[in-house]
Amino acid sequence: MSPRILITGGAGFIGSHLCEFYVDKGWDVICMDNLLTGSIDNIAHITSNNFTYIHHDVTNYIYIKGDLDYILHFASPASPIDYLELPIQTLKVGALGTHKALGLAKEKGARFLLASTSEVYGDPLSHPQTEDYWGNVNPIGPRGVYDEAKRFAEAMTMAYHRTHGIPTRIARIFNTYGPRMRMQDGRVVPAFIGQALSHQPMTVFGDGEQTRSFCFVSDLIQGIDKLLMSDYSDPINVGNPIEMTILQFAEKIIKLIGGEQNIIHKPLPVDDPKVRQPDISLARKILGWEPKIPLAEGLGYTISYFRSVLDEENKK
Repeated sequence: MSPRILITGGAGFIGSHLCEFYVDKGWDVICMDNLLTGSIDNIAHITSNNFTYIHHDVTNYIYIKGDLDYILHFASPASPIDYLELPIQTLKVGALGTHKALGLAKEKGARFLLASTSEVYGDPLSHPQTEDYWGNVNPIGPRGVYDEAKRFAEAMTMAYHRTHGIPTRIARIFNTYGPRMRMQDGRVVPAFIGQALSHQPMTVFGDGEQTRSFCFVSDLIQGIDKLLMSDYSDPINVGNPIEMTILQFAEKIIKLIGGEQNIIHKPLPVDDPKVRQPDISLARKILGWEPKIPLAEGLGYTISYFRSVLDEENKK
């Protein structure tokens, strides 16, 4: 029989790529999402008989009939706009949703993988970030609802691992980009590409010297799969270690799209991280994984996707 996997948040950006990946592998895939920030359009093209969509809020009891081999818990608002507008829902899915998903893993004897985040490191005082760094998080700041939800989710996951012997995996995901991101989700990749394609000034927060590193979604999916199949239960960074400033990134977008582009500066949001770069030594050693897609290539795919989205919107 084919492996059976539940992907919570499966209609989101990363979740939908995971659904597609495991369907293509011939697995039986159950996608669960309440579409709070996900979209049915992200999975509409998956018409395989081994794919099922269930509309459900994972902060409530999760019922799945039959056996289950794997659970990937990706349900959560994940962009600054989302978790600033949905603070309570973000906290609930990190706490209650993780608890419900882990309870299901215990009931089914399933392997569980938590989608954690580089945001557990907060505005880091250690650079680049290694998994043994505990972070610098403001628990009562506006970003704290996401940071602390994921930190709690990690603690809950390890508690179930240690107490109930559940095979758990924790992926600390760094900035990821690619097709199916939402144009207006507030993250820098869709923001810059959308502004450039629409011939609008590109908005840079602060002086633009803050750094990020960008991993193309197909590379991330390979890393998640390798982690799921591994025997490693502690958190592991999954991201691209190539670091650049936001201004350098803006210039990269302008070069790829062409044309003259103005850059305007706005105040830096509260608790916005000054640096963000994963140390992926563990991923290389434990998983034999590192990203392969060059930034220009990944951005090319992403720009093409957003061009098609804008074309569709212009036809309406």
